[in-house]
Amino acid sequence: MQSSFLAWMFRMPLIKRWSLMFCVKPENIAEHSHQVAIVAHLLAVIKNKKFNGNINADKISTIAMYHEASETRYGDIVNPTKYANKEIAREFKKIELLAEQECLASLPDELQELFSDIIVQDNVSEEYKTIVKAADIIVAYIKALDEINHKNPEFDHVEQRLAIKISELKENMPEVEYFIDTFMAACLATVDKLSKE
Repeated sequence: MQSSFLAWMFRMPLIKRWSLMFCVKPENIAEHSHQVAIVAHLLAVIKNKKFNGNINADKISTIAMYHEASETRYGDIVNPTKYANKEIAREFKKIELLAEQECLASLPDELQELFSDIIVQDNVSEEYKTIVKAADIIVAYIKALDEINHKNPEFDHVEQRLAIKISELKENMPEVEYFIDTFMAACLATVDKLSKE
């Protein structure tokens, strides 16, 4: 029997992010998930190497790669809609869980157990989920800064909101502070400037 799992995952490039906003550089959830996987992996490596962590960085990056899998079923719900109030947020979380369970169920039976704590976010350990969420926020923050750098004022409020979240993350996650200090500035450099370094 054919599995539809891969077909659903390959639809990620079709799901647009920031759909209610003008973007200088359009983005889809495949690009976003790839970036979150890279940042989450780096955060885990930093935590292990610098701050006595004991995280499986490869698993973190895999969880991050699939963290938007539910959106292949029902699309990307924009932040203002998803978090309009507590009741709406709660209902969207139910929809996301259902979509994750559908993604999991689309795998062959013998593989589902291996993917259960990767795709279904409720099954991901809290420590791993926290790192993936931090990576998600950092990637969105870089996106906002990039759009502002390209003179797009649509992202001014996004940058302000995420700057507060980044500050909060830095208080409890020294790996986030290290990441920001070490990698952030270069993310906004031109290719000419990067080539000269």
